[in-house]
Amino acid sequence: MKPKAMCGATEVYPVDILEDDPQAYQTAAEGYYDLLRDGGQTSTEVFSLPTGEQVRLESSSLCFCSMYCDEPQHKILVLVNPQDTKTVVAVYLKESWWSMEDVLRTSDPTREGLMKVQSFGERIVLFVLNTIVFGRLERNLDDDDMFFLPHPTKEQAKIMWRDGAAVGFYSIKRKGSLCGGGTSACYLLPVFDTVFVRRKNRCQGLGTAMLRDFCDTFQEDEALGISCPISPAMYKVLRQFLLTYPGERGRLWEVEPPGAWGQRFNIWLKVYLQEAKLQDGVDHQRTRNDTELPRICQKREGSWDAPETFLA
Repeated sequence: MKPKAMCGATEVYPVDILEDDPQAYQTAAEGYYDLLRDGGQTSTEVFSLPTGEQVRLESSSLCFCSMYCDEPQHKILVLVNPQDTKTVVAVYLKESWWSMEDVLRTSDPTREGLMKVQSFGERIVLFVLNTIVFGRLERNLDDDDMFFLPHPTKEQAKIMWRDGAAVGFYSIKRKGSLCGGGTSACYLLPVFDTVFVRRKNRCQGLGTAMLRDFCDTFQEDEALGISCPISPAMYKVLRQFLLTYPGERGRLWEVEPPGAWGQRFNIWLKVYLQEAKLQDGVDHQRTRNDTELPRICQKREGSWDAPETFLA
């Protein structure tokens, strides 16, 4: 069911062998699906789940998923769990079925740390991490956890590789890029848009590393955005990051597109107000601090006017 390993490698994975020809893979997948659906190919093969359960490879267990939010016609064929048809268990690539974990692995030792998404294979990894692993497998569907749509076709993103596996990603809205379909508005600053780290790799500093990489990538920009709304978990990461790197406190803003000054709120200030509220048991929106917010957050002559010490 899978290609043989290359010479010198113990295993090969899709990200290492896929050519940048997504249409060819989609055409092959459509042909395979049509054969199963029309009875032209009777499959007795099964795919084994980690639980030991086996899923028969037949058209009723297959569906096509759109890879991009802006070009839904580009799709990949996936195998779903018959007991939960919204849960993907394998992806059809290069005339083979690959488990989710295999799609996220690499045999290339140079893939380590944060690496920019460039190839079609890396786009597949980004899609699986975002839409399948986060979107269904590792997100608590019973609470208000944030939900990410598939990324646009040319979304700038970086994948975090560790010990031969993709363990997270973050994506960026570049300054000057369109805010979305149906609008001519463009982002006025670079924005850290979506971020995800797999559960088993959390509390290891990876979120902080991604923020550090984002800030370093745009060293020349005076202001950087974090896409609104920010989840409570992400606020904890931001708090730790800004405690560790105080020089970034005046640069990071929670923003709504396109990120004009009236659409920004300084993250360090918000962290300070939240912690002060917890410490004092006072609603700061009804205190003198609230009257100071316009002055605190105001842009004055190229510099950020803010209190010198928060959370000292």
